[in-house]
Order: sequence, then structure tokens, then C-alpha cells
Amino acid sequence: MIADIDSDEVLLEHILECILHVEQYTREGKEEYVSSIMVRDAAARKLQIMAESTQRLSEKIKSTEPGIPWRQISGFRNTLVHGYFDIDEELVWVVIQDGLPDLKSAIIRMLSKLNA
Repeated sequence: MIADIDSDEVLLEHILECILHVEQYTREGKEEYVSSIMVRDAAARKLQIMAESTQRLSEKIKSTEPGIPWRQISGFRNTLVHGYFDIDEELVWVVIQDGLPDLKSAIIRMLSKLNA
């Protein structure tokens, strides 16, 4: 049987995978991120996919983590998709360094609750 791609569990696993990829792409630090168009593009694409997936999560599951700025994540996705000429790489780096760790922890908690 094929998994329901819109199920919260599948989406959460996909979001976590995207976060892990961004962590891997940016593990060399800000200097590498800033100097490598390939790293920036790869990270931006995974962030875009991740944010898109968060939009498809049910309100029920998102409500279990009220500290996560779900609307801001959605807005960030829209900036990545539609504002590509205006992307602030400093802001993207801040999201990677400061936002992703909290989101990653929340996603792991959410998956734990689903699998309990």
C-alpha cells in the first residue's frame, strides 16, 4: 500500500528530512554558505520544500506545537518562491541557524506523539 502523502506522519518525516539536508549542506558554516551559490541554492530549495510541507500539515497536529511560528514559515516559503530577486541571504542564514533547531525539535516531538 502506498503511504498517504498528505498524512501528518509522512509530512513530518519529509520536513525532518529536509531539515537534515539543510544541516548537512550548511555544516561548514556561514562563510561557506555565503561563498557557494550551490550551497545557497540547495539550502533554499530544501527550505522551500520544507515550508510547503508545513502548510499541508493538519491544524490539529500544528496546534500541538503553538510555539512554532507556522504563519511565518508559510510567509518565508512565499518569499523563497516568489521573491527570488529579493531574498536576503542574511535572513536565510538566521533562519537556518536560529529557526531550524527549534522546528527540528518540534517535528521530532510531533512524530513521537504520532508514533506513541
